[in-house]
Amino acid sequence: MDQQKIGRFLKELRKAKNLTQEQLAERLNISGRTVSRWETGNNMPDISLLVELAEFYDVSIPEIIDGERKSETMEKEVKEVAEKMSDYAGTEKETLIKNIRNLSLMGVCALAVYFLLDVTGAALQNAILESIYLYCQTLIYVTTLLIPLYTTGLLGKFEQRKKNKRFDCMSGPVRIIICVIGAFAVAAVVQILLSNIPIL
Repeated sequence: MDQQKIGRFLKELRKAKNLTQEQLAERLNISGRTVSRWETGNNMPDISLLVELAEFYDVSIPEIIDGERKSETMEKEVKEVAEKMSDYAGTEKETLIKNIRNLSLMGVCALAVYFLLDVTGAALQNAILESIYLYCQTLIYVTTLLIPLYTTGLLGKFEQRKKNKRFDCMSGPVRIIICVIGAFAVAAVVQILLSNIPIL
């Protein structure tokens, strides 16, 4: 802490208010000699007076202790960092919403096809339609599971633990496609296990 610098700063602040040392002393109920000691750096204001001085001069206590006003450049830099962080968070949120929307659309499409094949009974009449029926059924389960994993952030944590350089460089849509392919693979295994119908 540079007392000389603080003293010079206090002197500048007093002069900016067009006050003499005596006038300031009267306002603060102290002696003019005390003000003089502050401004020469021989003494420091008491903590209780620091608060009063900060309010009177419209500066912060850290500014008095540092012996200078915070630069506008610094405030501008802090503001820019805050804005960049906000933009980054917004981009991250948009990506999350986009992935959830894509998963939801796939789930809804799979549900519509599944429902159509179930209601019409077409899945029972054709082996290909039955395969599609099972694929859609599995896809519904997969999307239902992935959406909560995305929204809670568990999927991101899992990806960080199981980092794979090739997988990390893939974009969100590519990951979703991989999940869909995985869902079809699971559906194929389920179909083989549950029936003897050949997959076409």
